[in-house]
Amino acid sequence: MKWNKYTIKTSTEAEDLVSGMLLELGIEGIEIEDNVPLSEEDKKTMFIDILPILPPDEGVGYVSFYLDDGEDNEGMLVKVRAELDELRSFAEIGEGSITESQTEDKDWINNWKEFFKTFEVDDIVIRPSWEKTDESHQGKIVIQIDPGTAFGTGMHETTQLCIRQLKKYVNSDTRLLDVGCGSGILSIIGLKLGAAEALGTDIDPNAITATYENIEVNHVPADRFRVLTGNVIEDTALQEEVGLEKYDVVVANILADIIIPLSEVVSRFLKKGGIYITSGIINTKEEAVVKAIKENGLEILEITRQGEWVSVTARKN
Repeated sequence: MKWNKYTIKTSTEAEDLVSGMLLELGIEGIEIEDNVPLSEEDKKTMFIDILPILPPDEGVGYVSFYLDDGEDNEGMLVKVRAELDELRSFAEIGEGSITESQTEDKDWINNWKEFFKTFEVDDIVIRPSWEKTDESHQGKIVIQIDPGTAFGTGMHETTQLCIRQLKKYVNSDTRLLDVGCGSGILSIIGLKLGAAEALGTDIDPNAITATYENIEVNHVPADRFRVLTGNVIEDTALQEEVGLEKYDVVVANILADIIIPLSEVVSRFLKKGGIYITSGIINTKEEAVVKAIKENGLEILEITRQGEWVSVTARKN
């Protein structure tokens, strides 16, 4: 199926107004493009560490929407133009022009799957549900992961760095805390490595859903794992619920800008002698992360690297 794409050239200040107008007309699937830099709050919410280099923001934004080729497009465009004229009477909406193009229908939900293939991290096999286990995987730990709408297939260097550190420090007595658990991959691997129990936290409800689905398909007993939603760095009530001085290992595969403030509170969760495994650290921020961990009384045990990414492992003495 082909879709007609219509793009309104507007001002960045009017993007929300134009988007709201389209929603009120029953149009869904709206896209916004501009060169407005992300705020610090945006970066924390979206976990963005490496920002794209954008041209200067000139106050111009583009709001796009799609209409089925079989719909009454002309009738809808008449309504859109009328609403734009109405907005123009009380707000600066910029040019307000509409350009048209066509795009092929795509299965956006599932097309990413062609890039996620079975792979191995040492003796651990990570495979999606749509691929079968190979005979060569016999005797290895096989983890089935479907990321869904949550980040975390295990293919990224940062996840692999964490996996290798978990193999070093997890044993049958380990209580594991996975901060920013995503798809739950690190928790599941920790449990498959023999950890007694694990708890995951994430600010994204989609991550919680994906994690529980992956826990089920990997046959992890419900009494050995649970997931909580919220910001464990700032929410003291959540910290109490997670448990204080309870964990042998805390793993955080997030980003440097999150790991730094997490390092200020992680000792609250760790037992004495507990291990703090971090990754998601681009090499240009290694020094800042190491500094934050040391300043909060933790001893650096090991720094490992893969590509441009860094993992720092520390201990609470």
